[in-house]
Amino acid sequence: MEESGEKQRVCVTGAGGYVASWVVKLLLSKGYMVHGTVRDPSDETKNGHLKKLENAVENLQLFKADLLDYEGLCAAVAGCTGLLHVASPVPYQRVELLEPAVTGTKNVLNACLKAKIKKVVVVSSVAAVYMNPNWPTDRAMDESCWTDIEYCKGIENWYCVSKTMAEAEALGYTKRSELNVVTVCPPIIIGPMLQSTLNASSLFLLNYMKDKGNTVEDIDYGIVDVRDTAEAILLAYENPEAEGRYICSSYMVRTRDLVEKLKRMFPNYNYPQSFTEAKDNLKLTSEKLQKLGWNYRPLEETIVDAVTNYEESGLFSH
Repeated sequence: MEESGEKQRVCVTGAGGYVASWVVKLLLSKGYMVHGTVRDPSDETKNGHLKKLENAVENLQLFKADLLDYEGLCAAVAGCTGLLHVASPVPYQRVELLEPAVTGTKNVLNACLKAKIKKVVVVSSVAAVYMNPNWPTDRAMDESCWTDIEYCKGIENWYCVSKTMAEAEALGYTKRSELNVVTVCPPIIIGPMLQSTLNASSLFLLNYMKDKGNTVEDIDYGIVDVRDTAEAILLAYENPEAEGRYICSSYMVRTRDLVEKLKRMFPNYNYPQSFTEAKDNLKLTSEKLQKLGWNYRPLEETIVDAVTNYEESGLFSH
């Protein structure tokens, strides 16, 4: 993408991660210069795959910075016109989550203000959308639905608290500064990995395929392909009409139906035999994102590409 004869520079936080790696790949394929923040640029296990991407040699620069390192973030965003904040902590302890999620988001956005960045896309999560007991059960959750923070504190769901606080913080910058911030809220993300280290999202499918005879809960899941997520993030970045938040979910699937689908496509694995009935009825709509021009691939394609990738990576032998 050209801007006044020069390639646009975009910073991607947590560049070595599952979703961010696909975002970096997509940006490089479209001719962007990419600044990627990673904890350790010399760690080949975590970041070596980035250096092998098409156009990486000429157009990718890795910077040492984590979300709590404001100076490092400032160095990484210097000279960029945009930033895609993809880095995200997934541990489940309260302190480990709230600090990087909320303070980390503030650090990233303050660094963007300092660098006079024009556009920021923050990757949030449907965790900031769906934990709302007051939402009408017969109505699909859209972008006006926010997770109830007090309710989540009461049940000690710190992941949803952290995601909701961080997203609200991010959108607040648009109201009180020159920064144009858009957020994207994906549900469970599956699909092939570019990185060699296993991530939490990939465990979602793997756990059903390496079942130890447990009874699993039959609940509703929102699912989206990692490549479609990367496309959504870039669409939100490139489209001047994008504003506010966007739910990025392709399919609603119940556990039992997903397991049956996996069993038909890959019969030789150990699947759960029994399911406990759950009453939840989760419905998400991505209509707003689709109006912006987003499309997504068939669920079967995502599953085949994901499982084939896990097999080739030797994840089933772990």
